[in-house]
Amino acid sequence: MLRFASQRLLGMALTLWLVSIVAFAVIQAPPGDYAEAYLTEKQQSGAVLTQEELTQMRQFLGIDRPWYVQYATWFSRIVLNGDFGHSFEWKRPVADVIGERLPFTLALAFTTLLFMYAVALPIGIYSAVRQYSVADHTFSLIGYIGLATPNFLLALVLMFLGQQWFGQSMGGLFSPEYQEVPWSWNKLLDFLQHLWIPVIVLGTAGTAFLVRSMRALVLDELGKMYVVAARASGLSPLRLLLKYPVRMALNPIVATLGWRLTFVISGAPIVGVVMSLPDTGPLFLHSLLNQDMPLAGAMVFIYCALTIIGTFVSDLLLVMLDPRIKMS
Repeated sequence: MLRFASQRLLGMALTLWLVSIVAFAVIQAPPGDYAEAYLTEKQQSGAVLTQEELTQMRQFLGIDRPWYVQYATWFSRIVLNGDFGHSFEWKRPVADVIGERLPFTLALAFTTLLFMYAVALPIGIYSAVRQYSVADHTFSLIGYIGLATPNFLLALVLMFLGQQWFGQSMGGLFSPEYQEVPWSWNKLLDFLQHLWIPVIVLGTAGTAFLVRSMRALVLDELGKMYVVAARASGLSPLRLLLKYPVRMALNPIVATLGWRLTFVISGAPIVGVVMSLPDTGPLFLHSLLNQDMPLAGAMVFIYCALTIIGTFVSDLLLVMLDPRIKMS
């Protein structure tokens, strides 16, 4: 296990380096730079900037240098010092800007993953055991609706229903009176009361997909000869189901844990803007629109790192779940 983990960690480091190159190239691809975006914003407000002032701004920010020099400086700071640089727009260290919102993103992402698996796996197993029953058709219909409904549309619908049914705004993660106060038991309860809507919004499509996947995998295992033989030996139905078909069906589900994390994070920016969430989603979208390269690059790097870590965890779980999988 130690050798397997070491090899995977080495692969993760190489992947992160390649990801950093791609992320930097993608962020640099749009025409213009932060100075031009800043000039456009000032012109819209009536201010006037000279070309000399723009040149001085580019020199001060370091965006007048060749792209490979900018990349080398940016990546070396991350590796050697853990320094993501300073945000052009926020005029603050990128680590501080992201650090204020990253805990909310992680809480939202992992709560959504927990919701998806906790709901999808039992429903998928039940639908497979009760194939073509009324419950199976009902879950299938709900799943198709969940897959077909865009996240932002579902967010708007739930926010409207929350306002109508509960008489309070369902946007954000806190009520207005808890926005700026220190953490307390009441603020935590208020946070949990607001958390369930973005969790449902982000997890609906993934839950529907996992239900269909789990149902198909369990159905495939139920028809195999070893299950028929175990049933003929007198093994109880519940023990037979959990020991053999469900355990084997979990392999592909566990193997895609990292992909599920990517799916949740990729849908977070739009949902965050619609629901006014204080997470990294709106921050990331705003940094791309303003070409704030240090902030946008750090966000892409962190998102990719979370995906790679999720894949690493899923690989370890897969090895522990199925002894037939060789670590080599």
